[in-house]
Amino acid sequence: MMICYVQDLPKLVSRWIMDSGASRHMTGKTALLYDVNDINGGYVGFAGNQGGRIIGEGTLSNGIITFERVNYIAELENNLLSISQICDRMYTTHFTDKECLILKPGFVIPEEWIIMRAPRVNDLYVLDMSVATTTTGQAHCFVSRATEKESRLWHRKMGHIHLRKMNHLVHNDLVTGVNIKGFHLEGECISCVRGKQKKKSHPTKQVNSVSRPLERLHMDLFGPVNVKSITGDSYCLVVTDDYSRFSWVMFLKSKDETFDSLIVLFKKIENLYQRPICRIRSDNGTEFKNSKMEEYCDERGILHEFSAPYTPQQNGVAERKNRTLIETARTMLADSKLPINFWAEVVSAACYTLNRVLTVKKFNKTCFELINKRKPNLKYLEPFGSPCTVIEPNGKFGSKNFEGIFVGYSGPTRRVFVPSEKRIIEAANVECQGYTMPPQNPGDSWRFHYDKLWESFDMREESEEEEDFFDELDILREYESSLRFPAEYSRRPRETSNDDEAGPSNAGEHDDEVAPGNQSEVNDDQEAENMPVFDHGDSDLEGEQIQLSSQTNQVGEQDAEQNVTNLEGNVEVPSEVMPRTLSYHPEELIIGELQSGVRTRRQIDQGLTCFYSTVAPLQTEFSLSCFISQVEPRTYKEALTEDSWVIAMQEELSQFEKLGVWKLVDLPDGQRKINTKWVFKCKRDDRGVVVRNKARLVVQGFSQQEGIDFTEVYAPVARLEAIRIFLAFASWKNFKVFQLDVKSAFLYGKVKEEVYVGQPPGFTDPIHKNKVYLLDKALYGLHQAPRAWYETLSQHLLANQFIRGKVDATLFTKVVDGHLLIVQIYVDDIIFGSTNEKLCKDFEQVMKQKFEMSSMGEMKFFLGLQVEQLPEGIFIHQTKYVHDILEKFGMSSSTPAGTPLATNHGIHPDLTGDRVDETLYRSMIGSLMYLTASRPDIMYPTCLAARFQSNPRESHMIIVKRILRYLKGTPTLGLWYPRKGDFTLEGFSDSDFGCCKINAKSTTAGCQFFGPRLVTWQCKKQTSVALSTCEAEYVSASSCCSQILWIQQQMRDYGLQFLNTPLFVDNEAAINITKNPVHHAKTKHIEIRHHFIRDCFEKKLIRIEKIHTDEQKADLHTKAFDKNRFQYLLKLNGMKLLSVSDGVVSVDESIVADEDEKQSAMVCRFFTCFGI
Repeated sequence: MMICYVQDLPKLVSRWIMDSGASRHMTGKTALLYDVNDINGGYVGFAGNQGGRIIGEGTLSNGIITFERVNYIAELENNLLSISQICDRMYTTHFTDKECLILKPGFVIPEEWIIMRAPRVNDLYVLDMSVATTTTGQAHCFVSRATEKESRLWHRKMGHIHLRKMNHLVHNDLVTGVNIKGFHLEGECISCVRGKQKKKSHPTKQVNSVSRPLERLHMDLFGPVNVKSITGDSYCLVVTDDYSRFSWVMFLKSKDETFDSLIVLFKKIENLYQRPICRIRSDNGTEFKNSKMEEYCDERGILHEFSAPYTPQQNGVAERKNRTLIETARTMLADSKLPINFWAEVVSAACYTLNRVLTVKKFNKTCFELINKRKPNLKYLEPFGSPCTVIEPNGKFGSKNFEGIFVGYSGPTRRVFVPSEKRIIEAANVECQGYTMPPQNPGDSWRFHYDKLWESFDMREESEEEEDFFDELDILREYESSLRFPAEYSRRPRETSNDDEAGPSNAGEHDDEVAPGNQSEVNDDQEAENMPVFDHGDSDLEGEQIQLSSQTNQVGEQDAEQNVTNLEGNVEVPSEVMPRTLSYHPEELIIGELQSGVRTRRQIDQGLTCFYSTVAPLQTEFSLSCFISQVEPRTYKEALTEDSWVIAMQEELSQFEKLGVWKLVDLPDGQRKINTKWVFKCKRDDRGVVVRNKARLVVQGFSQQEGIDFTEVYAPVARLEAIRIFLAFASWKNFKVFQLDVKSAFLYGKVKEEVYVGQPPGFTDPIHKNKVYLLDKALYGLHQAPRAWYETLSQHLLANQFIRGKVDATLFTKVVDGHLLIVQIYVDDIIFGSTNEKLCKDFEQVMKQKFEMSSMGEMKFFLGLQVEQLPEGIFIHQTKYVHDILEKFGMSSSTPAGTPLATNHGIHPDLTGDRVDETLYRSMIGSLMYLTASRPDIMYPTCLAARFQSNPRESHMIIVKRILRYLKGTPTLGLWYPRKGDFTLEGFSDSDFGCCKINAKSTTAGCQFFGPRLVTWQCKKQTSVALSTCEAEYVSASSCCSQILWIQQQMRDYGLQFLNTPLFVDNEAAINITKNPVHHAKTKHIEIRHHFIRDCFEKKLIRIEKIHTDEQKADLHTKAFDKNRFQYLLKLNGMKLLSVSDGVVSVDESIVADEDEKQSAMVCRFFTCFGI
């Protein structure tokens, strides 16, 4: 070991810094130490985000004093002596204005010399200034210097104004709500560099005679922006007050809306500030220079000043305001990484912010203070585009809040974009993560090209003389590089107050003159704030406070101040955004038939009205689908060209990696691989809006060989009848049903066989191109995948004390403290409910421990069924599916029918009729059969039409179209399960004797109820020809009995026993045959399998009761009826219409016939029976 003494080194190298902030002695030169030992110490951080690790320690001495355990850090450039370590040696240090003295141990400072004490905390000396006092008795604190992170946060909050301006605001106490008194930034702000560029200036006048607010207003219009806003706006109207430089912004669809917007604005600000407008200045555009504006100014005595043609410099205040507002908005949008669709929101937010942070040099006050006579409060400013969380008002079993993106201010609330719902909401309880940089959102690349947005119009250059006139105008000169801006985002029309500069106007030497090249004397970074006119304002925290909740309380104070600033808090925001009226209407945009003429609102059918009343408010939502692709690619090569689909595929493969689905291996000899394929799907919600791009990697299972690649494949699946029974039970027990979705469910199932698959197309390993994947978990497309997933899921539930149903293997129950928890599974969709809501929360946690789940909240959309859980009951319908099939088969504009089948339909094979497209006919029948899951009213006509699928004719197509026309008039009809009423199991059986025109076979019909709740129903042609109505009724009763027995077994898993269930039959002879166990000659020809009903009757599993035909509920499934009788049967079967009024969902009784109609229907049947 070589020892080098300090005196052998150059004098400069031996210098040490006395550091009171260092906790240990440290050096970066081993030559200064002796007895150096290698150690593996901790990590030490330096300034500038640098640091190093302690790799040694040694001893330092100058012959007088020795310091041991001096740490060696190779990356350290300076030599540091820790004051705290020196004091540990009992030495005393004393600092003067010239030197630092190290005193011998034992030196005592007199108590009267001590002014303040800084106790030692973790080898540092910390001074608490909150208790420090001076001789005057007033408390003072040192200037708190912000960290780099805090400085950048406030830089973003204040609209990216210059650092000097930020310090100017806090040093001179021009704003409140900022506890930091000193900002510093290392390096340049990239967003500022990209967003601000230098403009050529113009000469300004040196004298300003404007002495009060609203004495002169400057107006200008910029646009059209390349992409329209949510409401279809293409222009932005900016109005700036000359005295305070406070600004207001309004968004317009076209220039001809300028006059009306200005009139409304003028009335508001005159009423708010109690001052008349004296003069207005604008350019010579026709939106400002027209007869209406001239008449208005003459009537109000307002002097309208115009700049010279092609001389925008004479309207310098407005032009400069536009430039500053656009630059700020461009910078904030680039910093937020949001797509260009948000241009209107960022302009509004930029105006709001600038009005509060820009100052007028002449008065050294902000624009806000000059017009409102009080200082702005910046406590509630947030970075535009920052991630945030909003409290979920209706959240119960989901999270208490949901994620969003902060996009602006609106009165006492804040505007938040919710990516999951693709819409903008206004909420008070918003928590922004200002320190978190916003992520880059996926989407088409053109949506993030911030260089084309405002290129459709020019922004004038400014002169050098003009720069000198404004306070610290070199803010923009330092950030010259330009970031341009794209735009296509829509939202409700908003007026926003914005301030660009503050200072004198651009008028000439005299007030009445218009001198060329004049400009205001406001700082470029002192542009004023933008605040929507509809916002409620920004109240001063020093004064009164609006009492809301803890967070809402503070936001409300800010909003009260904003209201005064931005003119109004009671402006009604249009609930629906409708396009402008055009004199020319393209045919493709016209709804309905051209020949039908103009119809009044009363003449429009209910289905179309309901549909468009739902869609109109969603226009905004549709236009915000900017993060996801709207088109499903046909091949993976097409998908790789779009970022949204690439991200979807990467998410799928990441899930594989996370769950350990496979491993890359060489293909063994004698084995063969199964190829894979990408499947792409645009996931839509119940309104048809694309909410997600889903990419699924599937296996081409058709190439599997049974016995080699798979053995057992059966997996139980819940029946729709079981789902309806579950909902009926929930309505009776009065609890809510919730839904969970398992993400990539099949990937959790273990594969027992040895299966090899090819690498995903487009994601082949470039080094191991010839290798394959050995599956450990099941992939979608494998024959055994559903069974493997079911086994994994069921084992997890059974391990958590659930009991599997004995009849329905997809039903799991659990009883805890007398409360029942029920879980129904349909592959990867799970619905559950309990009489104790805490059990639902516990179940959700149990599932999330094992699987990656998505909590869907209350059950709303399941297996194509729409479920509305209301306080009065549960409503099941398929409204969306009805609209889909009507649109699919071109029946959206058809005339509604009162019943699905005419009483004199006369349907028969019709072998001489015109043939129709078999594929189309079968597609229509298939769609209607799926609709019968919640529409028993179309069960009989659909089954009747389905008998002719092999050879459909024109007459059969007419029958099917009538069914569709009936659906057109009753799209919201569905099953109603009330929460009140008993839960008695009942069955109804009926038949239509010899109704088939082909082979004279009868039709079996039946339905089963739990009290007033219809849960199952049947309509089927009998397999043999009945010789009498008695036989047909007997066979039908036997079929209904088998369904009752299944329900009885099913309900045992719910803990309910149903014995001696009543079965209502309207045929006395069939009842007698059931009760008579003797096989006599009249029944011996009936198939033996139908006689088991007798055994069930003897065992008292059922009891047969007589019911009058008029009260027979199963009659709905046997024949066609007139409208009155049909509606009465709908009432008996518990079917109702769903209505939505002002956002409130309710059940409509209008479809149900009253008692008079019932009597009328009976009288008609009486006369019909006697041929009258």
